[in-house]
Amino acid sequence: MAYKTAAEPAVVPAGTTARPPDTTAPPVRPARRSGAWTPWLYLAPALVVLAGLLVYPIYQLGLISFLEYTQAQVSGGEPTTFQGLGNYRTLFADSQFWQVLLATVLFATACVVSTLAVGCALAVLLTRVRALPRLALMMAGLGAWATPAITGSTVWVFLFDPDYGPVNRMLGLGDFSWTYGRLSAFALVMFEVVWCSFPFVMVTVYAGIKAIPGEVLEAASLDGASQWRIWRSVTAPMLRPILVVVTIQSVIWDFKVFTQIYVMTNGGGIAGQNLVLNVYAYQKAFASSQYSLGSAIGVVMLLILLAVTLVYLRLLRREGEEI
Repeated sequence: MAYKTAAEPAVVPAGTTARPPDTTAPPVRPARRSGAWTPWLYLAPALVVLAGLLVYPIYQLGLISFLEYTQAQVSGGEPTTFQGLGNYRTLFADSQFWQVLLATVLFATACVVSTLAVGCALAVLLTRVRALPRLALMMAGLGAWATPAITGSTVWVFLFDPDYGPVNRMLGLGDFSWTYGRLSAFALVMFEVVWCSFPFVMVTVYAGIKAIPGEVLEAASLDGASQWRIWRSVTAPMLRPILVVVTIQSVIWDFKVFTQIYVMTNGGGIAGQNLVLNVYAYQKAFASSQYSLGSAIGVVMLLILLAVTLVYLRLLRREGEEI
C-alpha cells in the first residue's frame, strides 16, 4: 500500500485550476503600551499643585467679575448679586480704563524691545570677551536678576533722587525730578525693568549661541559678512525658537508690571498719570473696595496676554518653526 507523504504535491483533478494557498494573515492590532500612563502619574503631583495655584484662582477671579462684590458684600451687610456683564460694561464705558490700557501697551512694548535689545547685545558680547570679563558680566547680570523688585525699585529711586541722587549730579541736572513728569517717570521705571529683566534674555540667548556650530559662523565670516549681517541672517534665524520664548516671557512680565510702578511713582504718579493695568486694578479692588471691577480688569489682562501668546505662536508655526 502506497502512502502519500507530506512532501508530495496534492493531486488536482483534470480541468480544474489549483488555488494558491492563502498567505494573508489577519491584521495584528498593535499591543497597547502598558506604560502609557506612567508619565502622567509622575506629573500628577505637579498638576494638582498647579491646579490649586492657577486654575482655582482664575476661576474665582472670573466668578467675582460677574458679581456685585464690594465692601458691603464682604462684610455681609448686603447680599451678593449676579451682574452678568454689568461690570465689564461699566469698565469699558470708563474713559480712564482705555487711557490706562493704551499706556500699558506702549510701556510694555518699550520695555520688551529694550530688554531684548540689551539682552541680545550682551549675549553676543559674552561670546567675544575672555573668560574673566565674561564671568564678571555674568555675575553682575545675575545679581541684578536676583534682586527683589521692591529693593531694586527703592535703590533706583534713590539713584535718581533730585536732592541726594548721584545720577543728577553726574549728569548736571540739578534738582530735576524724574517722577514729576509723565514720560520721565515712565522712562525711569522702564530703565529699572530692563535692568532687572535683561539677564534672563542674556543668559538664554548666550546658551543658544554657544549651541550653534562654529563652522556656520566661521563660514559666514569668511564670506565677508559683518557682525550685524551674521546676527541678522545666520544667528537670529537659528535662535528663533529661543527668541520666541524670551519674547513671550518678557511680554507677560512687562505687561503686568506692578511693583516698580507702585514703588517708584508712589502708587501711579501724580493724578494717576503713570497708571498701568495692574496698578489700576489694585486701586479699583482695594483702594475703592470695588472688588468686582478689579477682577474684571484682571480677566481682561489675562485674555490679552493669552491672545498675544497664541497669535505669536500661530505666526511662528506658519513659518514652519518648532517650539
